[in-house]
Amino acid sequence: MRLAVVTSNANKAREVAAYFAGVLEVEHVPLECPEYRHDDVGEIARAKAEFAYQTLSRPLIVDDTGLFVDALRGFPGPYAAYVHDTIGNAGVLKLMEGVEDRSAHFETAIAFAREDGIRIFRGILPGTLVAPRGEGGFGYDPIFEHAGRTLAEIPLAEKSRISHRARALEAFRAWVERAAKEGRTVNSSKNE
Repeated sequence: MRLAVVTSNANKAREVAAYFAGVLEVEHVPLECPEYRHDDVGEIARAKAEFAYQTLSRPLIVDDTGLFVDALRGFPGPYAAYVHDTIGNAGVLKLMEGVEDRSAHFETAIAFAREDGIRIFRGILPGTLVAPRGEGGFGYDPIFEHAGRTLAEIPLAEKSRISHRARALEAFRAWVERAAKEGRTVNSSKNE
């Protein structure tokens, strides 16, 4: 199976490709989707998938990710990309100065679209905000620690197995495998 991954972020496409390496072929489609707003990353992913499917007319996935900081009552949440673009990691850490509770989590929602509709698959990764460490990754990876290491300290192959995106992709993959066992295909809605 060939999977179209619609994102303007080549780093996300590489993570998806690394996750499915040797399992299925991933095609990066750098389509710019409108920036939808909603409190739920799943609803944002759904709206992006509707737009992408109307544009491309083939089975595809899109995702949306949020960073939810407990002490900031979930901020920046689904606005994580905008916040990162405007104040960056340094700005987020500035907001956390003097705050004891550094717990946070990433949530990714993967939206799979095809002619018969859209399905949402979610993944959550708990962690803690810390001073920047590591050379890898992108975005908040240097300041987000999970199990003693920042995401920027974890090699891509490992990150691709444990991240919030990987957890959402695992839910998607389990659904694909279940459909295959039942004689259904992901590329068409036949028999569903």
